[in-house]
Amino acid sequence: MNNSQEKTVIGVDLGGTKVQVGRISRNQIEQEYYRLISAKEEKEKIIREVIEAIDTVFDKSVDSIGVGVPGVVDIKSGIVYDLVNIPSWKKVHLKERLEDHFGCPVFINNDANCFAVGEKYFGKARNFSNIVGLITGTGLGAGIIVNNSLYNGSNCGAGEFGMIAYKDRNYEYYCSGQFFREIHKIDGADLFRRAENGDGSALEIFRQYGYHIGQLITTILYAIDPEIIIFGGSVSKSFPFYIDELRKVIRDFPYSSVRENIIIDVSETVNIAVLGAASLCYNIDVK
Repeated sequence: MNNSQEKTVIGVDLGGTKVQVGRISRNQIEQEYYRLISAKEEKEKIIREVIEAIDTVFDKSVDSIGVGVPGVVDIKSGIVYDLVNIPSWKKVHLKERLEDHFGCPVFINNDANCFAVGEKYFGKARNFSNIVGLITGTGLGAGIIVNNSLYNGSNCGAGEFGMIAYKDRNYEYYCSGQFFREIHKIDGADLFRRAENGDGSALEIFRQYGYHIGQLITTILYAIDPEIIIFGGSVSKSFPFYIDELRKVIRDFPYSSVRENIIIDVSETVNIAVLGAASLCYNIDVK
């Protein structure tokens, strides 16, 4: 355990419809709380709901607070911009508001970056320095850690692999839940159940999905050359049904040392969203 993880911190996972918080000390969630938020209401009401949620687990032992949000963040100022599922949050000075209320440092980042850092501190990426965390769900997001440092980019926009052009659309269209909904007109959870029962057509759809994910991984290998790529998000539950096809694709990667050494795995970290947000409070440079 890194010395910074001995601090007591709070992780806050703010989604489009809910907020989940946890107080973490020495790698354990000591207390947690979950509530729905009034996502369609005015900005101040939602800020109050977030503060009230944090208040339920806050005490004088807390050193700092980390917050993960599904959108763009100005990392230095802690301003949250344009959350799709919370229309009133066009520009929210969330760091300032929370620090004024709780009197401790607050760190804010997007949920994909939190996922990558959470895996670095609590999950399967603990022993690696160069990491990509891929969230595959409704959309496609990624967090990048290079030489033990979270790489945000200049505008918190690094890791938007989903927006890279691919075929007639982009990678997100073919490598997230959109592939099942838009192309095959089927719910991913239903497809998973069918595949579990050995349905041939469901297994074929996952094979196709694995091919597209393999192309995405190839792009990431060229761009980032990580040691490990970890999948999270709802679609990652189907990992066993597409990993074989994914691996077939990367067998053609031209650099043998890369294709032989890359580790591709799926997250098994319970409460990764809260733990990932809390990880923002730790030193990102991990030696």
